[in-house]
Amino acid sequence: MLVIHTIAELRARLQGLTGIVLVPTMGNLHQGHLDLVRIARQHGQFVVVSIFVNPLQFGVNEDYSKYPRTLEQDCKMLEQCGVDMVFAPGERDLYPQPQQVTVDLPPIADELCGAFRPGHFRGAATVVLKLFNIVQPRIAVFGKKDYQQLYLMRQMAAQLNLPVEIIGGETVRASDGLALSSRNQYLNIAERTEAVFLYQTLIGISVAIMDGATDFLKLERQAIEALTARGWQVDYVTIRAQSNLAEPTASERNLVILAAARLGQTRLIDNLEVSREW
Repeated sequence: MLVIHTIAELRARLQGLTGIVLVPTMGNLHQGHLDLVRIARQHGQFVVVSIFVNPLQFGVNEDYSKYPRTLEQDCKMLEQCGVDMVFAPGERDLYPQPQQVTVDLPPIADELCGAFRPGHFRGAATVVLKLFNIVQPRIAVFGKKDYQQLYLMRQMAAQLNLPVEIIGGETVRASDGLALSSRNQYLNIAERTEAVFLYQTLIGISVAIMDGATDFLKLERQAIEALTARGWQVDYVTIRAQSNLAEPTASERNLVILAAARLGQTRLIDNLEVSREW
């Protein structure tokens, strides 16, 4: 497995290769990332995993400085998974000058997580577009846990006519249902036990919808109240259309329940797709 740190060396190594699949990450890898690698191997001949903690997608009071950086450990895991190349650039490699050119996203980028993390998705889309231009993959794989991000990456690829197919990997969960995340390690023992309640809340909403509930605002309000009563600081719990993340019409069949909430100092996100039967 090659570990590359500069754009020039990466381009030299990839010259003439076809069937490149990219898995963009910020490192501190877990089984969810490795599952994305597994999907990547199924869709191409040469798998590149990028590892870069992107400052553009962190807010002023967010955890950029303390975000875990575990490159050596990550590379060992990726080599065992059969990854062909790790691209781990430094900040000066990707941002040799202040990044004044950024990606302007659809209005939905300012809703949901975007409402609580201003500029987050603009920063994420900008670095992903840079990675696409550098690596020139045929396919890129993103996790469905970051559902809004996956939607926006697909919109960017489609609307900017990028020759990259975006594939979404299913959320990987711990045995109790908690979605795997690098930020889970911030949870103390009591918080880790409580954290699964977020997913259980989504399941409860899903069951209600499948049982015929149509008052989505009521379901959202009840979920927020239940989480708040247990000590969560809720950003949102909402039911949206899978197709465009808009508030669903009465006839919308394919829905997604999305939630973001803080437990102590840790912000957790999760989602659950549900399709109504008529």
